[in-house]
Amino acid sequence: MRSLHLVLGGARSGKSRHAETLIEAASAPWHYIATAQAFDDEMRERIAIHRARREGAWQTHDVPLDLPGMLEKLPARETVLIDCLTLWLSNLMLNNHEPKPAGEGLLVALAAREGTTVLVSNEVGFGIVPENALARRFRDEAGFLNQKIAAAADSVTLVVAGLPMKVK
Repeated sequence: MRSLHLVLGGARSGKSRHAETLIEAASAPWHYIATAQAFDDEMRERIAIHRARREGAWQTHDVPLDLPGMLEKLPARETVLIDCLTLWLSNLMLNNHEPKPAGEGLLVALAAREGTTVLVSNEVGFGIVPENALARRFRDEAGFLNQKIAAAADSVTLVVAGLPMKVK
């Protein structure tokens, strides 16, 4: 049965851990689509910590750019966690891909899924207005993407200080 969940939160809010608990309630195998790229030691360490939590039934797929393509390759009924949409958006923008068509492609791929899919994204709209045009565009595009995914989702959870709050 199709089920689409969006988990939002700020940095270190506990959103990834909460998303993993949602997945663990679904039947395995569990696919983890990781969008982060390790360009430095600090990011490699962050990725290693996330991977260590997911040992066992998880199958990890590193997908910095083509989320829709990866979703199409996976069995439609199997459980998927995408972490995270804002890193994916950063990757797209820094590689000169237009976010709006990519987001539309993601929505099409999500609509074709038959199993449980959980998406993690940062809520970046609570902070101050960024000082440069690229950062302001990123903040705006993240807000637009989160709105579209939330509208399509069956449930939306906002995680604050490790506490999940049901939004939808």
